[in-house]
Amino acid sequence: MFELHASKNGNLKNDVLSGITVALALVPEAVAFAFVAGVEPLVGLYAAFMVGLITSIFGGRPGMISGATGAMAVVMVSLVALHGVQYLFACVVLTGVLQILAGIFRLGKFIRLVPHPVMLGFVNGLAIVIFLAQLGQFKVPNAAGEHVWMQGEQLYTMLGLIVLTMAIIHLLPKLTKAVPSSLVAIIVVTILVQSLGLEARTVVDFVRDMTNDPAASIAGGLPQFAIPDVPFNLETLMIILPFSLILAAVGLIESLLTLTLIDELTGTRGRGNKECIAQGASNTVNGFFGAMGGCAMIGQSMINVNSGGRGRASGITAALGLLGFILFASGLIEMIPLAALVGVMFIVVIGTFEWSSFRILGKVPKADAFVIVLVSGVTVATDLAIAVVVGVIVSALVFAWEHAKHVIVKRSENEQGTIVYEVNGPLFFGSVTHFLEQFSVDKDSDDVIVEFKNSRVADHSAIEAIDILAERYLSRGKTMHLRHLNTECKQLLTKAGSLVEINLIEDPDYHIASDKLA
Repeated sequence: MFELHASKNGNLKNDVLSGITVALALVPEAVAFAFVAGVEPLVGLYAAFMVGLITSIFGGRPGMISGATGAMAVVMVSLVALHGVQYLFACVVLTGVLQILAGIFRLGKFIRLVPHPVMLGFVNGLAIVIFLAQLGQFKVPNAAGEHVWMQGEQLYTMLGLIVLTMAIIHLLPKLTKAVPSSLVAIIVVTILVQSLGLEARTVVDFVRDMTNDPAASIAGGLPQFAIPDVPFNLETLMIILPFSLILAAVGLIESLLTLTLIDELTGTRGRGNKECIAQGASNTVNGFFGAMGGCAMIGQSMINVNSGGRGRASGITAALGLLGFILFASGLIEMIPLAALVGVMFIVVIGTFEWSSFRILGKVPKADAFVIVLVSGVTVATDLAIAVVVGVIVSALVFAWEHAKHVIVKRSENEQGTIVYEVNGPLFFGSVTHFLEQFSVDKDSDDVIVEFKNSRVADHSAIEAIDILAERYLSRGKTMHLRHLNTECKQLLTKAGSLVEINLIEDPDYHIASDKLA
């Protein structure tokens, strides 16, 4: 119904208009995440501006939007509560340095290890999280200062405006694609509310509720450079380092997974390591300019893609547009009804959720179906980074268990009376026990050949298993020849390497991963 897959081609007009749309949606998100982190709204708005600008210019994925995010905000809140906002700024600087190092050491390639079921669970869980986050806009403060659900005419007006926004976004592209339908929807709904005097909550109402200040505004000046006001000693490092490690991991996982998703939607390929460095640089700058730090935002990235944004100009426009709102147009942005922004995000939810996963659950292996559901659930219950790590671990364990059964050793005797064992399948920690059980050491001749042509020696457990096998033959006065064993394995062998003849005939060299594509 709502198609978000689009061509890889874009143009400057689409990028600029899409960037303006994204900038409008960034305002309440940045304010909300600042509130989650326990800092002032401008700290979140500045973060959205600087992270968005730097990653758009230098990042590895044109068209991807970065800013202040909830996944990082929930990590920051305890640091702010315990030590204050200056320690947060120092923590963000260190986070950026760690992310830069991750890019320099080319760790971005490891995002390729995330299995497809984990990606499905990731996007489904994220769609649910985005949807649940919008439900907070249906609450209003009562006389006692408590947030309660809307009722009566206010609720019906909110729902009606959301439906109108979604209808415009869905129907306008059928008439024209000259302008982003999301931007048109926001403008139309805002004019309708202001001209008819409808009772609808606006962006400024949201900001004032978050800050408990009836005079609060998103207006502000340019961010100012300042070194974080913390003691530069080992004690400070020990305070911020654990938070920085978590923030760096959360930020990079969310950014690289969003990069992968945008790659699929646009049919292009981003550069993970370049994105790591850009994310790190933006967070380092944030820490020195009084902002909370951030990473890629999948919701805003989807709005951008859906609105036609493909190039760097879309992200640059979004960041500069947000700064322009803060400096010059805060009054106009504060007039926007929250219902319009909620409607935009609901369209994002519909487009983000992989509805096909319901259809394939009964057709894929049960383990994969379980991973999809598990990652979706963990994403909703905790956060994206934990969900992805859990999904990868479970997928790896399932893979190891299944492939542990695939090592088959065939025993035969050649013309010289030598026993030959041909190993088929991967030899790794999960399969070594089954591997050793298939040798008849006592019944074999004095010369034994173990052929690894059709096997892959994968890890240290496999090498240790070969050493154990060598000891068994050596203790019985027999010689074991290892044939077609890869050079890396030979170099790591200890007992077998010194006491057993090794024939290096056409021995392969394995290259597990390449940095060329990262």
